[in-house]
Amino acid sequence: MIKLSITYSKNMIIDTHVHLNSYENILKMSLKERLKALFDTMTKNSIDHSFILSSYKVNHDRPSTAQILEITKKCDNIGVIAGLSIDNHTDNDYQNCRKWLKDSMIKGIKIYCGYEHYYPFDKKYQRVYDLCVEFGIPVLIHTGDTFSKKGKVRYSHPINIDEIAVDNPDLKIVMCHLGNPWIIDCQEILYKNRNVYADISGLLVGDVNFRSEKCLIDKIMELIRYAGEPDYLLYGSDWPICNMESYISFVQKLKVSQSQMDLIMYKNAKKLFSV
Repeated sequence: MIKLSITYSKNMIIDTHVHLNSYENILKMSLKERLKALFDTMTKNSIDHSFILSSYKVNHDRPSTAQILEITKKCDNIGVIAGLSIDNHTDNDYQNCRKWLKDSMIKGIKIYCGYEHYYPFDKKYQRVYDLCVEFGIPVLIHTGDTFSKKGKVRYSHPINIDEIAVDNPDLKIVMCHLGNPWIIDCQEILYKNRNVYADISGLLVGDVNFRSEKCLIDKIMELIRYAGEPDYLLYGSDWPICNMESYISFVQKLKVSQSQMDLIMYKNAKKLFSV
């Protein structure tokens, strides 16, 4: 039998979606130790650059953007995406984001629709979008299922992204997690709106089996056939929730050309985040 999947050449791998949060029994250690665990995993899997996303809330298990910036300030292969929230962040947090953007310290802003019970087109998020347009950075938006059982997925359905993409044509938008399980809706948003991207993070959580992996590969390939050349897809793992080694193996099974694999693994991210 001919193996249809390919192995990409070693040019670069950019993981656009990692965290330094503790999740239940994952990474129950100090922040410094979590960063070391990330670096160890990056080295093991030949990851050249990673983007750390801060959370929609701050506590012992979820470091603030300021904490992440401080601990990574000497790390050339780390970028930081600032999480912002309607309920859990203040005007001062937004002003800090503006300062960090002026100083080129953060590369994007993340909002957590579904975890927060607001639609992405809620007017309260508009100042986030305006800030992103002003500084030419992308906004990352959680779409699809939520890791927390307290999330409400009607707020994170990918169809909601169409409204802000149309109303904010200069805004660069990343739909995190391909809107899974509504990938077919995600592909329409990508096809229709050229200012929208999607990352493939967080699709395989826990034990990976052949059936679930094959199902997702088929769905991603259908998305590419529908939406066209994948200059909108970004590699991301959602580490530490997902295993980096398993995730790279999963993506290698996509039946795409070498040039398309390079777009997904690093070229799209380099262009979008100006790495």
